Amino acid sequence: MRVAVLHNRVPEAAPLDEADCLVQKAAVSEALAALGHAPSEVEFSPDLASVIQTLESLRPDLVFNLVESLEGNGRLIYTAPAVLDCLGLPYTGCRTEAIVLTSNKLAAKRTLRAAGLPTPAWIGMEDVRGRRDATQGVYIIKSVWEHASVGLDEDSVICVSTAQRLRAELARRARTMGGAWFAETFIDGREFNLSLLDGPRGPRVLPPAEILFEGYPREKPKVVGYRAKWLEGSFEYSHTVRSFRFTARDRPLLRELKELALTCWRIFSLRGYARVDFRVDQDGQPWVLEVNANPCISPDSGFVAAATAAGLGYARTIEKIVQASLAEKTPC
Repeated sequence: MRVAVLHNRVPEAAPLDEADCLVQKAAVSEALAALGHAPSEVEFSPDLASVIQTLESLRPDLVFNLVESLEGNGRLIYTAPAVLDCLGLPYTGCRTEAIVLTSNKLAAKRTLRAAGLPTPAWIGMEDVRGRRDATQGVYIIKSVWEHASVGLDEDSVICVSTAQRLRAELARRARTMGGAWFAETFIDGREFNLSLLDGPRGPRVLPPAEILFEGYPREKPKVVGYRAKWLEGSFEYSHTVRSFRFTARDRPLLRELKELALTCWRIFSLRGYARVDFRVDQDGQPWVLEVNANPCISPDSGFVAAATAAGLGYARTIEKIVQASLAEKTPC
């Protein structure tokens, strides 16, 4: 089968989170070849006419969609599946609508709240503008559109007592880093990732993972930020450890997390593969932090680690993603 591996255009001086797309591209292409397919790597760029011409000339049986942004802008992640929809080409992973809804964290949180699912309270830039009442509490400042923990570290956790202080911090982030930002109530507790893989009988929840903050000083906020994900020489990278080992006491909690993850899959109309991130507070209450459509599938990613824990090798995981994408027709 002819498979076009569609990926970001990555400049030479790209930050680590963007450069990781090239790692995914190489690993997926190698796995597809090992499975007997004929992969062709296609760069996705703002020159959509050229991208369309390339895809039409290749006439692939399937497009493996690895696009995470357009020229480093996560807000434009939806353009790749939208183009593929217009071309009528089948592609892996989530459909355009799900990509749009999950890539905007505020839209995702509104969807979660409307469905009655627990997600931490939040205040957006528009919400805090002109607000004079006290907003006392501990918040974590996040980008509305960017993922991969871009702009997220322990300094993102702030304690505020007034709307003015919160408004100033959101404005500072927008001024220094660009884009839109929001404040989310910080849940100080355990962190879990639940990965889901599509199949002929519906989504399968892979073994749940907990991120352990080993050796963290009491005063250091426990955040899986940019350093923890990408900077190998940092304290955060070496002291945030993924674990698949749980005690019998965790079984009720894990069942609840599994049900919540499956509900997220349903309400966001996810397909192919996804990951749902949770925090569990000191009272044992789980909170949905983010729903990740088409999460990273580098060989060292959390999704692949969960697939490995389920007994799936890398090539077998890619094969299942391919099979799921061929099981339904792509709308034109």
